[in-house]
Amino acid sequence: MSKGSPISPALMATKSAGAPKAPERADRTADHAAVVADLAAVSPVLGPNNVVPPTVMTGSEAIVRSLEELGVDDIFGLPGGAILPTYDPLMASRMNHILVRHEQGAGHAAQGYAMVTGRVGVCIATSGPGATNLVTAIMDAHMDSVPLVAITGQVSSGVIGTDAFQEADIVGITMPITKHSFLVTDPNDIPHVMAEAFHLASTGRPGPVLVDIAKDAQQGQMTFSWPPKIDLPGYRPVTRGHNKQVREAARLIAAATKPVLYVGGGVVKAHAAAELRELAELTGAPVVTTLMARGVFPDSHPQHVGMPGMHGTVSAVTALQQSDLLITLGARFDDRVTGILKSFAPHAKVIHADIDPAEISKNRAADVPIVGSVKEIIPELTEAVRSQFESAGTPDLTTWWAFLNNLKETYPLGWTEPEDGLSAPQRVIERIGALTGPEAIYVAGVGQHQMWA
Repeated sequence: MSKGSPISPALMATKSAGAPKAPERADRTADHAAVVADLAAVSPVLGPNNVVPPTVMTGSEAIVRSLEELGVDDIFGLPGGAILPTYDPLMASRMNHILVRHEQGAGHAAQGYAMVTGRVGVCIATSGPGATNLVTAIMDAHMDSVPLVAITGQVSSGVIGTDAFQEADIVGITMPITKHSFLVTDPNDIPHVMAEAFHLASTGRPGPVLVDIAKDAQQGQMTFSWPPKIDLPGYRPVTRGHNKQVREAARLIAAATKPVLYVGGGVVKAHAAAELRELAELTGAPVVTTLMARGVFPDSHPQHVGMPGMHGTVSAVTALQQSDLLITLGARFDDRVTGILKSFAPHAKVIHADIDPAEISKNRAADVPIVGSVKEIIPELTEAVRSQFESAGTPDLTTWWAFLNNLKETYPLGWTEPEDGLSAPQRVIERIGALTGPEAIYVAGVGQHQMWA
């Protein structure tokens, strides 16, 4: 993979349509082949003609070589004693190491890298305080579904559990906030663990994976070969929606008189903006985009009624509250959107599509749950809705749109000057925008300034 090229869609979603379950042993060869094919799509050398033959090297060299085979170009980190053996081969690698002042910065930099490029972000730190300094970034990646692999050094395997110098159970600490956390004490496990970590981080619902590697595993000798054998029993993310559920969702859409497309960050992660627009324009339904979905549907589009929630527009909030059908795509009914759940959208039936089955009906019970990638579900739903419209006619949303357009005109998104004559912070942001133009890229933290922006 050349530098700057995006991650392959093949690695962003596995192709199995079955419900998650532990595969039978006979199925594992096929599963392994599918995973290897996914890895080949993002590797500069991995493939049937580029197999790496068995080669003796250290565990540290295996870490670096695995990252190279996985197509990694950039690593963010800060060296320390327990990870220092890996820095020797890393310095000789073609990969770029970006030195940070603090491990938390390495984690956030890798997170930002992943969000901008679509590739897996990689950060590296030493044991103990170095590893724990990554926790905030790992948690942030977990909450924002960002593909991240965090590599940490650990004390030698013989003293794990003895409160050795700068020992911390980082696997236990991060277990609730990662898709998986690995502890490696055998250098021969390094290639397949690294491959599995990247596969887990970037498929299904993206998220962080931690790989904690004992110092003696880094220093020990092993035999490296590529591609490794990957065995992830039970991990089969569903990407296609169930046909029966899709048809039922289409039936509800055809019958609704006050539908709303409630769009979340999952649509951004799935790169499904074009598919969303086609569905929206077919249904004619108003579209609300959460904070994590801003930009996936144009603000300038006449069907966009704004961002919902406590910082949202009147038209978006009212649309959700008055709707009779919520077509929820990659959203999670966040408390900043819903407020008190029992009074949120009280008259609405709910269609909820999401790659993560744990999100469906977690906060609001779904009348039609659809598990899968919205990249695949939205086109399936579009075709089912088109078929419904052809047989039963297109619903009349004239009254619904008259009500919402009146709200948009009466309560436009904006701000008012303070009565005390002082300048409003929104004016500063507005002026910066006017001076820099539409091509400028802005980065906001989390806080009131983000809402002003």
